[in-house]
Amino acid sequence: MAGLFESAGSGGAVLALDELEASILRSLEVQMLELIGPGPGGDGSGDPLAALFAEGPTEAPEDPALARLFPDAYGDPDGPADAASREASGEFRRYTELDLRARKREDALHVVRALDGLGGEGGQVDLDPAACRCWLGALNDLRLTLGVRLEVDEDDDQGLYDLPDTDDRKPLVMAYLWLGALQESLLEALTD
Repeated sequence: MAGLFESAGSGGAVLALDELEASILRSLEVQMLELIGPGPGGDGSGDPLAALFAEGPTEAPEDPALARLFPDAYGDPDGPADAASREASGEFRRYTELDLRARKREDALHVVRALDGLGGEGGQVDLDPAACRCWLGALNDLRLTLGVRLEVDEDDDQGLYDLPDTDDRKPLVMAYLWLGALQESLLEALTD
């Protein structure tokens, strides 16, 4: 996979994708949308006022990938949380998680819509500065999720490169590494 971002000037970027790359990226983003779930009113009620006053959960998600996307705000992430940290994190989560989920959902939807604009084929995606921020967020969320699923350890990331081709994780590892290259190239394009 070779599709990487290039600077478009004025804070924007362009990305040329072949049909396979566009399809893989779109599929990953759709899976991200399924993981994040529907927003308030996703039950079909569509009541915007109820959504405005909806409160989020107070407990961390059980799914490790969701827990990585929506971490506790207080306490040591690598150690046991004390009662005060759990309570403070629960209160913080209650008032912020729905908005964070909505932003992550919008970022993923922005990518899906841009890829849908290619008509199921490869092509060039042109991003303005606001779209670049959405894509950065969406790519980051995908990498975090795949990292959790692959149990990536920052002390042994070389192990990802050494997996044999027969390893069932190889396609996800390739996607994880490609997403990292996409993310890095987008950041570079924005600083050019």
